[in-house]
Amino acid sequence: MRLNLYHLLVLSFLSLITLFSCKGPSNSGELVGARLNKLKANKTPYGMVLIPGGTFIMGQSDEDITFSQTAQNRQVTIASFYMDDTEISNSEYRQFVNWVRDSILITNFLGDDSYFIESSSGERFIDWNKVGKNSPWRSNDENARERLSSMYYQGEDRIFGKNELDVRLLKYHYEWFDLRAATSARGDRTKSRSDFIIRDTMLIYPDTTVWLNDFSYAQNEPMVEGYFSHPSFDEYPVVGVTWRQAQAFNTWRTRLFNNAASSNKTMERLPYQLPSEAEWEYAARGGKVGMQFPWGGPTARNARGCLMANFKPGRGNYIDDGNAYTAPVYSYFPNDFGLYNMAGNVAEWTQSSYNESANSFVHDMNPTYTYNAKATDNEALKRKVIRGGSWKDIGFFLQNGARQYEYQDTAKSYIGFRSVTRYVGVSN
Repeated sequence: MRLNLYHLLVLSFLSLITLFSCKGPSNSGELVGARLNKLKANKTPYGMVLIPGGTFIMGQSDEDITFSQTAQNRQVTIASFYMDDTEISNSEYRQFVNWVRDSILITNFLGDDSYFIESSSGERFIDWNKVGKNSPWRSNDENARERLSSMYYQGEDRIFGKNELDVRLLKYHYEWFDLRAATSARGDRTKSRSDFIIRDTMLIYPDTTVWLNDFSYAQNEPMVEGYFSHPSFDEYPVVGVTWRQAQAFNTWRTRLFNNAASSNKTMERLPYQLPSEAEWEYAARGGKVGMQFPWGGPTARNARGCLMANFKPGRGNYIDDGNAYTAPVYSYFPNDFGLYNMAGNVAEWTQSSYNESANSFVHDMNPTYTYNAKATDNEALKRKVIRGGSWKDIGFFLQNGARQYEYQDTAKSYIGFRSVTRYVGVSN
């Protein structure tokens, strides 16, 4: 059917809006808020998109001679999976922090049995429905208020007598089964299942001092004081989180969902985790073949001259893309898979361990190289791949195939993360 003059005018107007706009969608707060309010059972994980499986050429572009040895081109296949459409935001990570905070308060300090429920086997669990409706932090009871004070800095650690949460108390214990180690030791009768269960307890509050530690001679005190805690930054990507803290968050996220879906076993989900670097690169490319950037290329600007990501476009120039530091997680335009900020904003942790020649020996189906480093291991074994470039990086690091690494216990002001979970053939 032919288009009439009215249809042509409408299409032309919409094209002009797209061409002359440098900004992405303006409903970022709406999108983040909706995801926060829907942590409940659903077939497609809320806030994620399905990345359909496929085959692609992984690695740097052929003309990049310098990095050709650390990112050799190779054709690989990736199975379908779900991925967060944005980096994990401050408000989302704060849910984890608040859950740990409330658990410690109720279990160790409050002394109120009414916040617990008992299972048929006699085990006690926190009644999170009651916590949501009647938070102990809002209690007017004098005894409860006194016990609450145990969660704040004490004595000489206080400033002007202000009640501030003692983040040194916020420790999370998590456990997981090392399948690779168990498989490698198959047939060894001296080993038991407990030999392959990894248990870890760690501080989970982000390191807010990274803004000063990373940039010694920059006036970043306001970022230290407000970036994670102030509501103005709710929709910005969380930073100052180590690789191990990201692992802890994903363990908590898995348990949170599966506990909510415990009455319906068919709704239980495979674990949330960080993407492998192959999954990350495949997702970043958005189905585009041979392109340098998530939006295609070959430059970082669109036809109007607008920058397509949050990065450092020139020496000493951070602001031309619209943001001096990080940007809200739904900024700029998504790639063809519907993923935001796969280039720039913050670099992202992956599940993969870093090895310069990994591309030459990993499998061509769902490739990855992983190593679970022990505390006693050499530091070189604790390197994890980060991808995507960040707000402080030049354009080179925004390329789909660019590889970098950081140590697993290191937190930076320019590294965040997003999660994936496996697609198991269930209808969307």
